[in-house]
Amino acid sequence: MGSPSEIEALLERLIQPGGASLLLDKADSTPMPVVVMEQEPAQSLLLDITAVREIAGELKRGIGFRLLGQVQGKMIRTPVLKSLQVDTVGGRVQCRCEYPHYLEELQRREAFRARLRLGMEVGAIVRSSESDSVVQGDLKDLSQQGCQLELPASAAGLLGEAVLVEVELCFPNGTRFTVQAMPRHTVADNDRQALKVGFRFENCTAEQERKLWFFVREIERESLRYDDDADVGRLPSMLFQSQSNGAASPVGRRNLQAYPTPMARRLARVAGYLDAQLLELQQGGAVDSVQLSRHADMLLQLAEEDIEALLFATRCLGQEPLLVRHGLGVAAHMLALANSSSVPRDVRKALAASAMVHDLGKGLLPSGLLAAESLDADGQARLREHVEMLKQRLGNCQWLAPGVMNSVVGGINERLDGSGYPAGAASDGLSELARMSAVVDVVDAMRRDRADRPAWRIDAVYRHLLKSPNLFDPRWVKRYVQRFGLRPVGSLVRFSGGALAWVQRLDQQGKPFQVQLAEEVAPPGEALGEVLRGDVTSRLGEIVEELPVST
Repeated sequence: MGSPSEIEALLERLIQPGGASLLLDKADSTPMPVVVMEQEPAQSLLLDITAVREIAGELKRGIGFRLLGQVQGKMIRTPVLKSLQVDTVGGRVQCRCEYPHYLEELQRREAFRARLRLGMEVGAIVRSSESDSVVQGDLKDLSQQGCQLELPASAAGLLGEAVLVEVELCFPNGTRFTVQAMPRHTVADNDRQALKVGFRFENCTAEQERKLWFFVREIERESLRYDDDADVGRLPSMLFQSQSNGAASPVGRRNLQAYPTPMARRLARVAGYLDAQLLELQQGGAVDSVQLSRHADMLLQLAEEDIEALLFATRCLGQEPLLVRHGLGVAAHMLALANSSSVPRDVRKALAASAMVHDLGKGLLPSGLLAAESLDADGQARLREHVEMLKQRLGNCQWLAPGVMNSVVGGINERLDGSGYPAGAASDGLSELARMSAVVDVVDAMRRDRADRPAWRIDAVYRHLLKSPNLFDPRWVKRYVQRFGLRPVGSLVRFSGGALAWVQRLDQQGKPFQVQLAEEVAPPGEALGEVLRGDVTSRLGEIVEELPVST
């Protein structure tokens, strides 16, 4: 397009917030949002580059750039332009640049999908056009033509009753965008009790198309900040800056009120991260170093605030995949065992992080392998691959102490007689941390249902460990029993008076000091009743049995 009048008309359409982006003329450059403030036809353009002020130095040094924008349903691009002057006016950074003497028309970006990285949260609300049905979920990717949402399994009813729905996207800074959409494909994830639903946008106005293109660009821009080699000075997208008034994050798939205790609701946020990280691994990604660090800090803070409340909370995560529940259960119990002023905080953080993710590599294995009631030699060999598969994806987590990570992730499945995996290391080759990890891991695993057996009672677990000194370090088995007792926090017990209750706190003698009544043998949930503290046996009688519940 070389007609002066056509160039002027198209550039005029870019003079609006979100109308244009700037692409530096260098390798690996990505579009950055700028505002075209005014044009002097055939002379110059005035740009506001405040949102990307970090590039001002490069523009002053003469590096070229292109402007991109969408006008009338098509992408346009300028030739390479140079800055004429860069100034700061009233706190805003402005660049006057050369005027383009032609514009290139590019292919529309209909097929391109901007994928949200781990840690980028955009809530979604889906409303039926034919009833009052509403479901909430999370945005996973976005294009100008459609999006993919993760919704709870209960959304199947809404999607079945309505052809055209209304999708509202809720960004962290409070920006909301509503568009009509048609569900096109649905994939069920039974383990996560979720649906992945692809939508195609319908009846979009020109204004909606412009906003969609802006959102796609901003998601791309924000995702670059999560790269390990990202420029730390890169400013965040305004869409992903939380509201200063402390408003809640965008709504997500989880209903936090469904978790029975305040600590469980807080732990659910860590579980949500692990759930998302598991999905990221299954899609070929690596463990996100920044997010793992943040959530290990969060878990450590919960442990330092109230370790017993945290231990009980790990039994209240019924909405989460087994690998997530198990990882958090192991992490919390390892932190409880390592709860000593002699253990540096950075070591405890590395311990928490390693334990949280230690089994996520199993999510990379064929689903039938984990569901099998028995495995032949080939199946056993395949199962053991999960350790190395995870360690390869932890390579970017340079803050994670290698000694701790190798002892937990690499040593948790080893056994004293050398029969474990992945290295078949024997007694002399196992660190104290690896020995402790093995005990904590097997206790948590045996207290949960597995394809080949139901959950075990804690006394049966203890007997198994004590009778296997060739497999598990007896010193750590005894330390575990001494620390958590015969009726550990998170046990469902029956009293001689007939009452059922969950053990929530122990006294100094290891006896239940706080319990919460339950109506049935089921994971902690809405059926929880009155909380009793103090001498609970005087009211309920002696504990007569533990009832194993897979949680």
